[in-house]
Amino acid sequence: MAAKFLNILTGINRTSAPSSGSMILVNDLYGTMPETHTTFLGREPVDQTWQAAFGQLITLATTKRPHGPDFDPYLDELTHEVGALIESIRPHAIHAQYLGFALSQAFARTAGNIPIIAIAHGPDIMAAEHSAREREGLNEVAAASAAIVAPTGALAERIDLLTEHRFTDRLTVIPWGIHLSKARVRDRPPTGSGPLSLVHAGRLDDNKSTITAVEALALTHHPHHLTVIGHGTRREHLEQRAYELGLHDRVHFDPVLPRAELWRRLPNFDAFVFTTRGLEAFGLVVIEAQAHGLPVAYSDLPSVREILGSTGVPYTPGDWRSLADVLDEMGRDHHRRKDLTEAAFGNARRYDITTTSRRLRELTLRCSKRFNKTL
Repeated sequence: MAAKFLNILTGINRTSAPSSGSMILVNDLYGTMPETHTTFLGREPVDQTWQAAFGQLITLATTKRPHGPDFDPYLDELTHEVGALIESIRPHAIHAQYLGFALSQAFARTAGNIPIIAIAHGPDIMAAEHSAREREGLNEVAAASAAIVAPTGALAERIDLLTEHRFTDRLTVIPWGIHLSKARVRDRPPTGSGPLSLVHAGRLDDNKSTITAVEALALTHHPHHLTVIGHGTRREHLEQRAYELGLHDRVHFDPVLPRAELWRRLPNFDAFVFTTRGLEAFGLVVIEAQAHGLPVAYSDLPSVREILGSTGVPYTPGDWRSLADVLDEMGRDHHRRKDLTEAAFGNARRYDITTTSRRLRELTLRCSKRFNKTL
């Protein structure tokens, strides 16, 4: 039987470019989803190469005003614009990226009899846990949705708590993935003991807690080297702290890199350090590291533990000494690093983006059939 064609409307209320993990993810996700036409709503400027994953990319015209007293009028205007687009596009289903954010609320208020599949990314859940207004928005979108997707069971549990268990039966766990076929590995397996060449990549903010890795290096017995790749509000503080600790020759800062360049460089390191100390929806970057053969030292958060388990080495989140001990142990035991490399490859194979897109498409088709008997 031929696969049923789906017309999906989705979007993220940001610049239409690979500027964050969620934007990279959706580009991979819809670029690999079979028998699907995806219309994506975003913001200017548009990265012309990035938009190739979508059948159509529409830039939103409503001026963005996400905070303060202008938010309600802004949401009303955005809802009006989105409603007109839905009427024109007539999708089989809507994928509301980020529970409770403005674009998802606009979808919830204008979808009518078109099923919504809400997709959680992490920042939306963090916002709802810290703001009553954001929590109201999350519950509004959840109530309007036929299904709610989370990338881990740990994140699904937090959504279940925020919605007071009213939508438990709508929650579905679909892990994220990457283009495994594009990953490459180092030519030689790890050998010998001693200082490690470490890498950390991601947004440099308080929650990502890159400072944990910097402080840990001051406590290690081996003079490990750390390369920090990324940008964010804590970049200057991190550089200053590395200087104060006398680590200016052992901590190197690089700007955020295009993913292709990051993937080209990953196999040159000995291990990856993941330092988030608060909520983490999935931790896709650790799968990227594992796919390139890197052992991973990770902060022991529920979602990350769920996807890595014993294939990485956990330490206490935010605990510099705990991380320092893990790094020194990795440096001493190259047999352990070799085992972790093999475990990393095996674990990464569980997270191919084609599996993610297939499972999300199947869920969308099931939800759409409830509303449209012709599918």
